[in-house]
Amino acid sequence: MEDLKQKLKVQIIEALNLQDTRPEDIDDNAPLFGEGLGLDSIDSLELMVLLERNYQIKVEDPREGRKILQSVQSMAEFIQSKQPA
Repeated sequence: MEDLKQKLKVQIIEALNLQDTRPEDIDDNAPLFGEGLGLDSIDSLELMVLLERNYQIKVEDPREGRKILQSVQSMAEFIQSKQPA
């Protein structure tokens, strides 16, 4: 799980072009939107594309998307739950 979270942080930084952010700057449980990283709705679309491209996971329900994209931790847990055992 730790490897996945680290990988996700790097992917988020690259996908959203967060030039002044390092993986260690992102807290696993910090909110990605609002007070945390301060991402917006356009960024959420980019993160959905990241999930689809890198993990072959398509999120259809926007309400589910909000829960999934709350934090790096919630994204990692969702990815792990969708991976074959």
